[in-house]
Amino acid sequence: MTVEATTERVLRLLALLQRRPTWTAADLAAELRVTDRCVRRDVRRLRTLGYPVRAVPGVGGGYQLGAGTRLPPLLLDDEEAIATAVSLRLASGGTVAGAAEAALRALAKLDQVMPSRLRAEVRAVHNATETLLAPVVEIDAELLVMLARACRDAVRVRFRYGGTDGERERTVEPVRLVTTGRRWYLMAWDIDRADWRTFRLDRMRAAVASGWRFRPREHPEPAAYVQRAVTESPYRHVARVRVHARPEQVRAVVPPQVGRVEEDRGGWCVLVVGGDSLDWLAAHIARLDYPVEVLEPPELREAAALLARRLTAMAEPARTELVTVRPGGAAGRTAR
Repeated sequence: MTVEATTERVLRLLALLQRRPTWTAADLAAELRVTDRCVRRDVRRLRTLGYPVRAVPGVGGGYQLGAGTRLPPLLLDDEEAIATAVSLRLASGGTVAGAAEAALRALAKLDQVMPSRLRAEVRAVHNATETLLAPVVEIDAELLVMLARACRDAVRVRFRYGGTDGERERTVEPVRLVTTGRRWYLMAWDIDRADWRTFRLDRMRAAVASGWRFRPREHPEPAAYVQRAVTESPYRHVARVRVHARPEQVRAVVPPQVGRVEEDRGGWCVLVVGGDSLDWLAAHIARLDYPVEVLEPPELREAAALLARRLTAMAEPARTELVTVRPGGAAGRTAR
């Protein structure tokens, strides 16, 4: 038997031990299609590699994969193991359908062979952390994988796409997948419209790879292109304002899916943000804790002036009326 075959069988044995708490030697032999003696040899190989496989005696006993004194040779040091475990916990709120369950299964496997001191560190981080998750749109994992392969192999993709003008069939040359954390987008060359487009994966239906290969075109930088598309294109109004702050200061309070920040001179930067209402734009831009100058559209200045008058009125003391009785029995009202 070759070394490759032995290695593959040992890995299959490890996967079986991770699948359920206890296995008899006979059950493992049947699953692997080998003898009990071969199972015992492979268990010794796993122990040599650092995997803590325990033999449980008695009726109902067998082999168990327990927590070890050190990480098995997954080539993870302590910091990498903790980072991986924490990331898997956070992935349980992901945007890919089925990813939460897969992340929890992977975490359970890692936790099973992680030394107790590292498990304590991971659980301390988890117990001390609360996660505020915005509503997300789940994406089918098969769609995600198919599109990723199409990008890699330069293969055209066809799908039904629901947009503002209804659902239509599209044929595209995919370039890159981009996620904002809440949604997934595909940047692609639209064959029928002969230009670059951004497509939301949750609006795709019946997507298939056509098998038609294409020669990759020169294209814009995908992340910047998608950011521009999601912050400007869908909206009725696009505002450009100068902000007296460094770009990184503004990016710290304006998420990339909400606004785009450009470099400017003299300690200023330019914020580009879209919205369906000028009043909404004025209110949200006013919340920035920095001086702001409106570049465009000019109507935004009028919306800001109206907002200022409303805020001034809100800041004034409440007006009350006192009822007084004048000579002759006539009642009068005095505003205070």
